[in-house]
Amino acid sequence: MSSSDRTCCGVVEEARSRVRDRRASKPQPWIVLKLAVGLTLALIAYTSYVYVGIFCKDMIVKNENALGSPAMGIVFLVVFGFFLLMVLWSYFAVVTTSPGYPTDFIQKTELDRPGILPAHGQQPVNSSETRGMSFELMPPAVDLSNHALALSISGNTIPVTPPTVPAATKQDKAYHHQGISTPNEAHIVDVPVDPESMHVPDPAPYSPLENFHDPNPNLDASPPTFSRRPPITPVLVPEYRFCHRDKIIKPPRTHHCRACGTCVLKYDHHCPWVGHCVGAYNHKFFVNFVQWAWILSFWMFSTVLGLNIKSRAKSSPPAINPQHIVLLALTALFGLFCFLMFLTHLQLIMLNQTSVESLGFRSMQEREQDDLARMHRWYDCGGKKQTRERWDKEWGRIGKEGNLWWLGSRRANWESVMGKNVWWWFSVVPVGRGIEDGVNFPTNPRFDNLGRWRRRNEWPSDLR
Repeated sequence: MSSSDRTCCGVVEEARSRVRDRRASKPQPWIVLKLAVGLTLALIAYTSYVYVGIFCKDMIVKNENALGSPAMGIVFLVVFGFFLLMVLWSYFAVVTTSPGYPTDFIQKTELDRPGILPAHGQQPVNSSETRGMSFELMPPAVDLSNHALALSISGNTIPVTPPTVPAATKQDKAYHHQGISTPNEAHIVDVPVDPESMHVPDPAPYSPLENFHDPNPNLDASPPTFSRRPPITPVLVPEYRFCHRDKIIKPPRTHHCRACGTCVLKYDHHCPWVGHCVGAYNHKFFVNFVQWAWILSFWMFSTVLGLNIKSRAKSSPPAINPQHIVLLALTALFGLFCFLMFLTHLQLIMLNQTSVESLGFRSMQEREQDDLARMHRWYDCGGKKQTRERWDKEWGRIGKEGNLWWLGSRRANWESVMGKNVWWWFSVVPVGRGIEDGVNFPTNPRFDNLGRWRRRNEWPSDLR
């Protein structure tokens, strides 16, 4: 743009685009990645000092500011020591265990792909979005049938050949400069399958608006009837899993992490508190850590708060220690955060979803809410419920039957991450691992061989 055409908003947007490009091209410095680990250890050290060196010590040595008896102080100290050991052990496990990097065992290729261009009338997709682009808007399919690389899923070996792709045009680069997402971004579903052909047949036709009504209907006219609109992107076609930064064809459920600067197996999220990503190999340890962290935090919070309240009933209560107040604030915030994180991951694991994948299901549910709002008046809750039940009867439930990775039961989903040994699920020792290898994942038979959700009447007969 010429200097005369520059505006304040244009300069700011250009600067933001350059910053995104720089961040995408290189990982964060090591000191930045590990800074939060030091802060976490400092937080644990300070709260431990206040609880042991002040709260428990005052009771054990019978200090005048003691809030309980020496026996109580010893019991509190022993319980605290056990919880602290579990927190440190599980934290060490999640920090030192790699989430799994496909670049360690997948050979790089020189394949490069041009940026995805929006079709006519399609707004550019921002790189922060995770829903991705419909298959109809993708570039033409290319033949990958003879590549020397091979990925395996469900016991099938998938040969993949890097096609010869023309260099990106000026228009492609322009779109990329504007922030349009590229195939290596962390989209919701990215999985291999046995590709009989790279040609994708047209999906079964269905209209999102089955009964389109007159633009000026009278009040007595029946409301429009919408249908569920599941994504029709053939997510099992391997050509869309190529990462042009790592130069590999990504395994299923693998996404590129900008902060770490590499692809991560079964990417869940980047956690600054552990210094890297949560993925296929350390997800269980992350769940163990947040579990013991909220238990330790609530133990410190409840005991310190309870004895301080009890001491107020005395005729001459001791002065409140300011360090106790700081301890209560820190343990309440940290404990609540870890407790909510723990509940969230329990739900996601039992649904066999990652944090990234759950955004796609949430987006679909929000679109259905908009459709229901158009079909029914705001107070017609019964009508909305009946419509949703009709959609579920036709398609199945979103996030369950409509989840490509649903294994048929919550127990099977849970064991895939936490392992089959019951004692290792929430064991006092953070050991063990799930049954997944981070590369091969069984798929839901309610989807076709290209990864598209099918209607119930197209499912296998034993699942209908």
